[in-house]
Amino acid sequence: MQKRKLGKSNLEVSALGLGCMGLSYGYGPATEKQQAITLIRTAYERGVTFFDTAEAYGPYKNEELVGEAVAPFRDRVVIATKFGFNFDENGGQSGMNSKPEHIRSYVETALKRLRTDVIDLLYQHRVDPDVPIEDVAGMVRDLIAEGKVKHFGLSEAGVRTIRRAHAVQPVTALQSEYSLWWREPEQEILPTLEELGIGFVPFSPLGKGFLTGAINESTQFDSKDFRNVVPRFDAENRKANQALVEVLGEIASKKNATRAQIALAWLLAQKPWIVPIPGTTKLQRLEENLGAAAVELTSGDLHEIENAVSTVEVQGARYPSHIQARVDR
Repeated sequence: MQKRKLGKSNLEVSALGLGCMGLSYGYGPATEKQQAITLIRTAYERGVTFFDTAEAYGPYKNEELVGEAVAPFRDRVVIATKFGFNFDENGGQSGMNSKPEHIRSYVETALKRLRTDVIDLLYQHRVDPDVPIEDVAGMVRDLIAEGKVKHFGLSEAGVRTIRRAHAVQPVTALQSEYSLWWREPEQEILPTLEELGIGFVPFSPLGKGFLTGAINESTQFDSKDFRNVVPRFDAENRKANQALVEVLGEIASKKNATRAQIALAWLLAQKPWIVPIPGTTKLQRLEENLGAAAVELTSGDLHEIENAVSTVEVQGARYPSHIQARVDR
């Protein structure tokens, strides 16, 4: 597996990371613990050195899982995690919280869950409108000075917030959705990151599974699967968006690759400081995704992909309105 550096930070990670959320949260019942540990350790054996988790995934269960899974090789991998919410007694989110004292107390407990003495990359999960980003960046700067955190990241932050945070504590990476069916970051985010020397970590690089071709209009999701409330995944929009999957399939067959591999290879080809974090619960999907790092797209291939996908207008919002309201733009 090739390595990449996230911006100018010198934080070096595998070209593809592993998004661990789905092992504990979001896509139905949690994966059986030993099975999940096996998948994470297999990813490491295949060259993955970048593992993404968050307090909100469970909550807390995913951090505990990742901590246990990477313990045998902790010093050879990068753990990224995220803060920024309160939780009720049932584990549901009960509002944002990026107050400095909350960040500090979160880090103290997260270090124990992750079985480590330092968090490699600490993201603010969502921009908190009630806490100035300078206060957030200042607290992370203090935690870096104390040796409890190495790098600062933001998630779903807009360009003004990125600039304000970066002025207080250099931002190593921004995590946001980016894929062949969500290209908004190309407008303002990517130019800003390039200017400031910040890496980009796209989540949902396979369109929450849709770009793999495994989902169609008749697919039934588990009752706990959050795609049930995502407008882009209602049956009518899935039917309309199938055109994008078909285009990907035609290109993939020419390259002797899968749709997922083309989608990931396309992301890798955009910028050398982009590191996608596809998630999966299945070993065969893990192997398929990691194979994307070996798929080379020529300038002609990229031009063909651009021309083909430009004929498809993706239907449906990527979030329901109450979640979209949390996205900082």
